[in-house]
Amino acid sequence: MTKLAGDWLDRPATQGICALLEGGGHKALFVGGCVRDALLGRPVGDIDIATDARPERVMALAEVAGVKAVPTGIGHGTVTLVSDGVPHEVTTFRRDVETDGRRAVVAFSDDVAEDARRRDFTMNALYADARGAVTDPLGGMADLRARRVRFIEDPETRIREDYLRILRFFRFHAWYGDADAGMDAEALAAIAALSPGLETLSRERIGHEMRRLLAAPDPAPSIAAMRQAGVLAVVLPGAEDTFLAPLVHLEGETGTAPDAMRRLAILGGEDLPGALRLSKADQRRLEALRSVMTSADTPAALGFRHGAGLARDALLMRWAMAGQAPVPEQLSEVEAGAAQVLPVSARDLPDSYQGAEIGRRLNQLEAAFVASGFTLDRAALLALPDPRS
Repeated sequence: MTKLAGDWLDRPATQGICALLEGGGHKALFVGGCVRDALLGRPVGDIDIATDARPERVMALAEVAGVKAVPTGIGHGTVTLVSDGVPHEVTTFRRDVETDGRRAVVAFSDDVAEDARRRDFTMNALYADARGAVTDPLGGMADLRARRVRFIEDPETRIREDYLRILRFFRFHAWYGDADAGMDAEALAAIAALSPGLETLSRERIGHEMRRLLAAPDPAPSIAAMRQAGVLAVVLPGAEDTFLAPLVHLEGETGTAPDAMRRLAILGGEDLPGALRLSKADQRRLEALRSVMTSADTPAALGFRHGAGLARDALLMRWAMAGQAPVPEQLSEVEAGAAQVLPVSARDLPDSYQGAEIGRRLNQLEAAFVASGFTLDRAALLALPDPRS
């Protein structure tokens, strides 16, 4: 019998939640990501527990035990139990009664297999009890071991229940799939046929999935498959993935951490902030990345003007678009440029410079400082003639 293990499983707070439910005569089964990730030896984040107890019963048991209960999604059977500061999402076994591609009307169930059949992928339909014993009602273990992302039963049916599962399919392949084994052909055929359904989803949901996909260690195969299936054109009109794989390779060669905005910048597309409902911070970073990507500045000038981090991003994207290997000397130039400080400031200028003239003159002196290889000192810069005088 397959069993889970890990500090998260043995944590007293988590075992206490299981005991609360089991002591009330109900099942308590870990499900979804915590089971999947534990089996893969990856860190476990959110803890989801499935149970045959109805949500009102979960609330009542929590009250008796003195555990904080938050009805986070009680209409869909979810109550969050917080023990020792750790949230546990406890959801009643469910089956779908009605779906419209965005949300579902559910009915509660007492059958774990029925609960499993309403999930998206077989690797997400694995359950484990408080002792770590795994229950596999739909054969998901074999798919997980093979790193095979496969829809539960009929792909078209699963997708019509929630069109976001199209993007989840590609995200899961990027994070959990075997790139060498390829993708499930039946799933790709259903995705290609149903991709227009993505247009019914909110930009926020699409943006959330795309950012998570682009943050994967290597999203390039998934993005290429999205293009081939017609999905990329729906979610990111005008995007081109030509340079994404070279960029990911260069990130690995230079030991650079994955970054969703860097990858999005090189994909391009129309109205990316609107298409993905990017936050203000992500918008600013994306704009900066796209600006430096096409800048004519030398590596040293990039470092000086934008800092080492953004300048390194610019080099990676330049190299990817040029199809070239990393140039260590350019990375050194970036660091050297980033360490420089313009030796003059506004207060060093004569009083004759006022308003916008101050900024104009400082820009001239900065350009001269960069062009000199950062050799001109304060006196030499201030002695330079003003071309507009």
